[in-house]
Amino acid sequence: MILFDPDLDPDPAPARAARVSAPVSRTHRIPPARALARFLREAQAVVRLRGQVTVLLTTDTAIRRLNRRFRGKNKATDVLSFPTIELIQDQGKIAGDLAISIPTARRQAAAQGHALGVEIKILMLHGLLHLAGYDHEADSGQMARRERVLRARLGLPQGLIERAAPFSLGPKQSSRLRARKVSALP
Repeated sequence: MILFDPDLDPDPAPARAARVSAPVSRTHRIPPARALARFLREAQAVVRLRGQVTVLLTTDTAIRRLNRRFRGKNKATDVLSFPTIELIQDQGKIAGDLAISIPTARRQAAAQGHALGVEIKILMLHGLLHLAGYDHEADSGQMARRERVLRARLGLPQGLIERAAPFSLGPKQSSRLRARKVSALP
């Protein structure tokens, strides 16, 4: 299920002032809820995550509040995952919730040179993997490998973990990467 924060402006700020004369570029528009829900079902199937997932598309302000409340980090982020307790997950009814900041997703999409819809899909997949129990901050690269395979299957470009590497790789991978860089120096 896709939910839209009522405080979320669906159009990017620069186009808002010029709304009368220039339509908002398709690459900056939030895709329709129906299209996002279709992708969510497809991504859940490839992740093999059973149960209902609710995705809230929200603002930087709202996601910052959530990040501060649930993770103790007082900053906006791109995606947050809220898995359900194992008992409910095991019954297959509810897998969890995701919150995605649209302003952050817009900035990341622009930086990566792709449409906002593509970035939202990348964030959804990343969040679904967290709901499925993966954790790139604590594993030794399992989530990065799984995300890479699933992104290819879903036709998505480079993911979050690869963009942030080597910082979000597990400790073993990160030290191997540093060792390779050091040994490659003249």
